[in-house]
Amino acid sequence: MPDVVDSIVRIETSLRPIESPVWSENKAKIISKYVKYFIMITKHGTYIDAFAGPQVEEFNDESWSAKQVLEIEPDWMRRFILCELNPGQFSHLERLVAERRAKGDKRKIELHKGDCNVALPEALRQKPLKPKEATFCLLDQRTFECDWSTVRSISTHKTSGNKIELFYFLPVSWLARSISALKTDDQLIRWWGRDDVGLLKAAKSIHDVAKLFTDRFSRELGYASVIAWPIYDRSEAGRIMYFMIHAADHADAPKLMNRAYRQATGALEPMAHLQMELDAAGFDVDAMLR
Repeated sequence: MPDVVDSIVRIETSLRPIESPVWSENKAKIISKYVKYFIMITKHGTYIDAFAGPQVEEFNDESWSAKQVLEIEPDWMRRFILCELNPGQFSHLERLVAERRAKGDKRKIELHKGDCNVALPEALRQKPLKPKEATFCLLDQRTFECDWSTVRSISTHKTSGNKIELFYFLPVSWLARSISALKTDDQLIRWWGRDDVGLLKAAKSIHDVAKLFTDRFSRELGYASVIAWPIYDRSEAGRIMYFMIHAADHADAPKLMNRAYRQATGALEPMAHLQMELDAAGFDVDAMLR
């Protein structure tokens, strides 16, 4: 399976340009659409957001992922673990929860103020997930905020059944500049999770960086499906800002993600591009995704 996944990742991250790219302002829309599909399949579940406050100062309801997800109907997702370090953004979360309570929402909504690298593993330690509890985790970092040890702890938390499904945002547009600005490698090592950060520094393209990470999600963390989906910036001639790495074990997850990605913008299905490329390489995408 990893060899097939590698082929999908390699081809997906080399596809440029996508005919109708997903712009950065559509990010929350993609997340909420995918989580709704996730809920419709699982009929229950837990949602984890490591950076749950509004991501921009001039936010609105459509750009705030946590708010979008809490408002999904039917409200079958029963537990929410929301982390936020920034005090101002945390106050927005508190108001959001108060609004939900005023509307009669009695679900478990846990707010954790502090560094997600400490708060999130502790929240899962105190109240572990059940083996069959379908769980989705959003790691929407800006640059180096999410340590690899946190990613690993999330991926290994469940010892049976499907792993916690992940959206991991890999910020590639300004990554090289951010690495150059670091005075030491300490933060980079925590983020990458190993001391061979020279691999990141030597990467020749953002696609090479994405491949380094997707390799680790599939080979090291053991996810069955790992695909890096490009997120573009409309204001800068369609430059890729992030790769949204989707790591999942559920057989339907890649198909559902493809649908959410397409519906968020009306884009031509990325999987249609994959189909053509993989057919030429001798792979049967339908068989792999069944």
